[in-house]
Amino acid sequence: MVDITNQNEFFHSVRLDEELCKGCTNCIKHCPTGAIRVRRGKAYIIKERCIDCGECIRICPHHAKYAEKYPFEEILQYKYKIALPAPTLYGQFNNLEDTDIVLNGLKQMGFDDVCEVSQAAEFISEATRLALKDERRPRPVISSACPAVVRLIRVRFPNLIDHVLNLNAPMEEAARIAREKAMRETGLGNDDIGVFFITPCTAKITAIKSPICNIKSYVNGVFSIKDIYPVLLGCMEKLNTEENENLKNSGIIGVSWASSGGEAAGVFADRYLAADGIENVIKVLEELEDEKLNDLDFIELNACPGGCVGGPLTVENPYVAKARINHLRKYMPISCNHLPSNEIPKSLCWQKPLEPVSIMKLADNVREAMIKMSRMNEIIEMLPGLDCGTCGAPSCKDLAEDIVRGKASIEDCVFFTSENTDGSNTIPIPAPFRKSEDK
Repeated sequence: MVDITNQNEFFHSVRLDEELCKGCTNCIKHCPTGAIRVRRGKAYIIKERCIDCGECIRICPHHAKYAEKYPFEEILQYKYKIALPAPTLYGQFNNLEDTDIVLNGLKQMGFDDVCEVSQAAEFISEATRLALKDERRPRPVISSACPAVVRLIRVRFPNLIDHVLNLNAPMEEAARIAREKAMRETGLGNDDIGVFFITPCTAKITAIKSPICNIKSYVNGVFSIKDIYPVLLGCMEKLNTEENENLKNSGIIGVSWASSGGEAAGVFADRYLAADGIENVIKVLEELEDEKLNDLDFIELNACPGGCVGGPLTVENPYVAKARINHLRKYMPISCNHLPSNEIPKSLCWQKPLEPVSIMKLADNVREAMIKMSRMNEIIEMLPGLDCGTCGAPSCKDLAEDIVRGKASIEDCVFFTSENTDGSNTIPIPAPFRKSEDK
């Protein structure tokens, strides 16, 4: 088990603007791993718990949460620049009849080449079909395409790690394909080639900057769809469609990965489940942990509602985007890409195994941990059990844990007071749990 609680460095793409934060507690109630607290009127993120799902960005009414941004000028550091558009990008544009318009627009923006992530998705779909033929794999097999789900499993559901498919996400495979092609065709060295992913979500940014199952990402940088969109739209409008290059190289299977159920459909499995939205994902994982879904072969899980089309860094309503992609698929072949053999290439597989993360450990010493757990249970019994969030923690249990860790006081609960001088119906605080200055 990996213990990251003492690490000084842990990259996260989700950031907080304290000036915009009002301490409203909306974020703490929606965080799937209890990674956010509100203290002294401001939210803060517990870095070892955050999975960068972007749910806090989506629900913050004050726009205090945001994704780390990278200046577009970063591409100028490289002699040869490649764009990796996620299939979600196609669903952002109205009246789009041909994906080549988007791909040529990217070249107009300053990229020398493009490589569709949907192309790599077709390789991953075929590799998944081969993996499902291996009866030794624990059933059901869980897709590893969504990095937020993979991180959620290692943090909250470590017993399910063996079910996670050990294949790279399409983004990584597309970056490898694009980089090797560029080196072969241009003769440039690896350091002269910049590969940039255009992402719908924050979790992909973290997967690039801090991969957990690979030593290093093939991607050099990342831009959000939200930031790229206005410039790309302007470039697309100026294109002469008669002079467009034929750049598209993917079909229905690859492009369908943009929305929930698309990946599972490409697996051709009869017994599968597709769930989207982080709350629904957690419910499915809980049922799987309780061995209620053992009759399934494959599970596709997406942290964002609707799948990647619902990512927090997109510009279009996910239902509208999905409808547009469904329209585009009518003009596409089933698939344009196939593996060279009936074996899964090593290049598609993880370089390192997925390992659980220790975030719940109360102490390194077992005896000390048992004492803290006992104290934590005492505090839980004293608290009202309302899980109102007023204390700045998502639940009474989380507040109790914060108290034994020395990060909070029981006085943070509005049902307690250090003095009971007016004869009101408040509850005095037991001495062990008062703030240090009151003890």
